[in-house]
Amino acid sequence: MPPSFVSFSGLYSGYLRRCFTGAGLFSQKIDIDDETTLHVWGPTNQATEKPSLVLIHGFGPTAIWQWRQQVQFLAPHFNIYVPDLIFFGESTTRSKERSEKFQAESVGKLLEKLGLKKCHVVGTSYGGIVAYNMAKMLGEEKIEKVVICSSGVNMTKNHNVKLLERAGMDKIEDLMLPSSTQNLRKLMTLAVAKRIPFMPEFLLKDFLKCDNMMNLVS
Repeated sequence: MPPSFVSFSGLYSGYLRRCFTGAGLFSQKIDIDDETTLHVWGPTNQATEKPSLVLIHGFGPTAIWQWRQQVQFLAPHFNIYVPDLIFFGESTTRSKERSEKFQAESVGKLLEKLGLKKCHVVGTSYGGIVAYNMAKMLGEEKIEKVVICSSGVNMTKNHNVKLLERAGMDKIEDLMLPSSTQNLRKLMTLAVAKRIPFMPEFLLKDFLKCDNMMNLVS
């Protein structure tokens, strides 16, 4: 087991930030209104000849953990914007709203602050539901092409019930926001397509301590 002061999650997060910086992106926090601040990675030098592309992450780790490969591949062809959704990473709000429609509204306000008149949007998992709502709210004049990946746009409460039955758990928040390594292992079993044969306990504890999962504000 490594010394307690060594965080592999922290080291990997540092590597991911360098990857984003190397792809020509920089990190900033923008107040989109009096209550809400969004953290976003955007192009250091915006190229007028490139279309703009917004990548919206899914439920779980922050955006840099989910979009590294795509950012490195797509940055030469698009002006890339990668926000942290509210309650993830450094994005925060004092509002009591908690819906995916509120997330979509907030990203829409962010686009206005960034001066983006039109953009393409890609959303994965929960981010796909946010992307869907963005397209619905903002329309074709602002949102051009939309790509939705692995998203339960038509998901019902019954789907959560079935998921909990598979996990052998009672509460969806215990599965989706694990506070123990046991629950994190269950989530990984259900969420990861390619099963990891072995994951040391100390790595899972480190991941839970590190500020990667959703920062739910009550």
